[in-house]
Amino acid sequence: MINHLRALAVFAKTVDYGSFRLAAQDLQLSPSVVSHHVSQLEEQLGVALLYRSTRKLSLTRDGERLIGAARAMVKAAEDGIASVLDQTAELNGKLHVTAPAVLARSPISDRISHFMKAHPNVHLSIDYTEVPRDVIADGIDVAIRMGRLRDSTLTARKLYDVERVLLAARSYVKSMPSPESPKDLEGWDWLELTPVPLRPVFRSASKKRVTLRPSPRLSANNANALYELSARGAGLAELPRYLAEADLRSGKMQIVLPEWQLDPIGVYALRPQNSPRDGLAAEFVNRLARR
Repeated sequence: MINHLRALAVFAKTVDYGSFRLAAQDLQLSPSVVSHHVSQLEEQLGVALLYRSTRKLSLTRDGERLIGAARAMVKAAEDGIASVLDQTAELNGKLHVTAPAVLARSPISDRISHFMKAHPNVHLSIDYTEVPRDVIADGIDVAIRMGRLRDSTLTARKLYDVERVLLAARSYVKSMPSPESPKDLEGWDWLELTPVPLRPVFRSASKKRVTLRPSPRLSANNANALYELSARGAGLAELPRYLAEADLRSGKMQIVLPEWQLDPIGVYALRPQNSPRDGLAAEFVNRLARR
């Protein structure tokens, strides 16, 4: 059993990052070594844990059964080590962070606030922008990004997933024919967040997938602005659910076709590769990643 622990940790990191390469960066191993650990675990257990393709990794049924325990093991180890190496009184210095503007209203703001309360000697500067900053050229300590990561020399760690929904003002929905499937939405007014191509992919409870290719007449480069436009009846918008919670409760906004789900979007923390593993930036990312 004890011989499986390292491979289980590598397996959990690989699933969380969705990539051997990204997991290898976090673990400071080569992708081939990470792949070897997962393959060795599969061989020892006598089951396949991951489906592999040139573009993505996905869990098998046995992998789905194992991942919860693997994640719990890693979290327990990380929490235990953190409690022993309590750095509450030691952390001090300045951090320069950049993040998408849409995250200012997200749960990550609670995590940042808790971090600052716990570390009164830390000074934090956050640049909220929809235009990704150049981490190296601009002297960024931590860059928080959403969505698919481009190939990069930066060290990446996944923080969590954001639930996305298809939103529209209730008044706008009432003005349109009642939809029964995503295909019925093709003639509706769509709002696009630039520069992200609008290609919504819907998934039903039965795992059926439907991809639309609408032609939006209105686009904006700020997700908060896009939400405000949608809330005023301009049309449909693919956005994080947390932006609409208050308006959903009041009935001003509604989720269109709630029985069809959109894929969540990942939130990642990126640091320069030469950033110290046990430095202030690393501890900041560790705290953001904790539930």
